[in-house]
Amino acid sequence: MMRIRCVHALGALLSSGLVGCVAADEAPVEVDSLRGALSVIRIEAEDQSWSISPGDRIDDNASDVKLRANQAGDTFRFTTSVAPGAYRIALRHATRNVYGRYELKVGGSPVATLDAYGATTGDRWTTATLGQASLSGSVEFTLECKGKNASSAGHDLKIDNIELIPVEGGSSGSGGGGGGGGGSEDRCDVGVLDPSDPPTSLNVTGNLGTHDPAILAQDGTFYITQTGPRLPGKRSADLLSWSGTPSAFGATNPGWVARQVPGATDLWAPDLSYFGGQYHLYYSASTFGSQDSCIGHATRASMTSGNWTDRGSVICSRRGDRYNAIDPNVIVDQAGTPWLVFGSFWDGIRAVQLDQDGARVGTEVHALASRGGGAIEAPFVVRRCGYYYLFVSFDRCCSGTDSTYNIRVGRSQNVLGPYVDRNGTPMLNGGGTLVLQGNARWRGPGHNAVLFRGKSAYNVFHAYDASDGGAPKLRVSELAWDSAGWPVSGGP
Repeated sequence: MMRIRCVHALGALLSSGLVGCVAADEAPVEVDSLRGALSVIRIEAEDQSWSISPGDRIDDNASDVKLRANQAGDTFRFTTSVAPGAYRIALRHATRNVYGRYELKVGGSPVATLDAYGATTGDRWTTATLGQASLSGSVEFTLECKGKNASSAGHDLKIDNIELIPVEGGSSGSGGGGGGGGGSEDRCDVGVLDPSDPPTSLNVTGNLGTHDPAILAQDGTFYITQTGPRLPGKRSADLLSWSGTPSAFGATNPGWVARQVPGATDLWAPDLSYFGGQYHLYYSASTFGSQDSCIGHATRASMTSGNWTDRGSVICSRRGDRYNAIDPNVIVDQAGTPWLVFGSFWDGIRAVQLDQDGARVGTEVHALASRGGGAIEAPFVVRRCGYYYLFVSFDRCCSGTDSTYNIRVGRSQNVLGPYVDRNGTPMLNGGGTLVLQGNARWRGPGHNAVLFRGKSAYNVFHAYDASDGGAPKLRVSELAWDSAGWPVSGGP
């Protein structure tokens, strides 16, 4: 096996507080073929011709580069030539004197957001792996200052390099801070259980009325979309304090809904993801207890501005089908292929392949989990440390304090399974290891999403508040994986 170390100029963007990155060690990158090794790109920070906006400054002492910005909106850029292919992006940066909030874009697409303050002494360096992007030709890298961090008095970043490591057979991976992304990220050092400091629930406040939350982050802001009239939402800067946002589709549902699913009013169980250079919203149109259902699709260039453009339905089910086309979730696999996972009751959880625009590919429908017609729904798939984890909800939702929803999980080394639980029971045969169940106050926790941020993980879900008449509310809990690789939640 050949070892090649390659680096690049945006390296220290991601400092010790990087939001949404996956940490990596300092060892040389292993490339398993000579062809792959030769296509790795190495560019040192001090070798770049950076362009800057007024007020910015670049300090170069030949061993590192410090970028200084004095106001939000200041932007640094450089452009380099890249051989066509999918690349994993790894950044090397100092952990000293890192201030402010910054966004990294590659080829115009957001890759990660930094929101950090680090005031350690002495120069120490670390490397972080961000994810995956399809690159070709002349590629522009930009780093924009979004403002000051709450703890900082200025805006400084000290950078060394970036590594662009080719990914065999890959294409654009999921990003944007969402949970279900895949690509080459393995996250072995993310969400590691410390038995002396077990995960807990966050103390969330503000606009908490929620059912079936989907979550994604951009520019240091967390966005939720949820079941309700035209898909209402909320946002937060810290995962703790939440405010409401307008519905995704304004005053009316997309026109196709009434034609294809007569009787559907509220839209259900959305999913947020980023792949193929745009943000994606998948959602359900159905009526309660019916198999006449469709999953719709919309896209936008940014979560911070603009509107959703609806793309119509992706897959529908009708009476007599073996699945119900609701509860969508997108996972991008290691090869960069997006998959739409979905299902409720009937024969359970299914998956179909998508293209990079988010449209369905072919006609094949893959079975992932089933309870033989029993209550299983709300799939959510994430990749961590060699496994894909399929989270689902068992039993009864939507009944207030009588709800018996609970969250289960299985795992597989293949995105299409077979998924098995901790006891080795296949999820196609009703298996599923318990992750979370209700307590005296919080009844029926379910419809789980998973969010990775830096070295932390969270599960985001709704539960029914017995102290408030069984109203469904947003819950966010820390999530960690034990030494055997099974997730442990901080509870309802």
